[in-house]
Amino acid sequence: MLTDVLYRAGLRGWMLHATSFGSIALCVLLWQRAKTVDQDERGNAERRALFVGLWPPTFWIIGDSIERYEDRQRRRWR
Repeated sequence: MLTDVLYRAGLRGWMLHATSFGSIALCVLLWQRAKTVDQDERGNAERRALFVGLWPPTFWIIGDSIERYEDRQRRRWR
């Protein structure tokens, strides 16, 4: 049901997989930036990086679900 809504909204599996890789890169960049700030702000910056680091599996799983939906749609029209 949710995959149907996301598919009709224009999202495709490859888009979410690319977003997953992008959020990994963002996490690494935020983590590196956390090492450059002073000690008072470092904890908050590291927590931000860890929070973003939780996104990739979510995007990847949703992308896989949409790809399975796309495959079912293709088989239905054959």
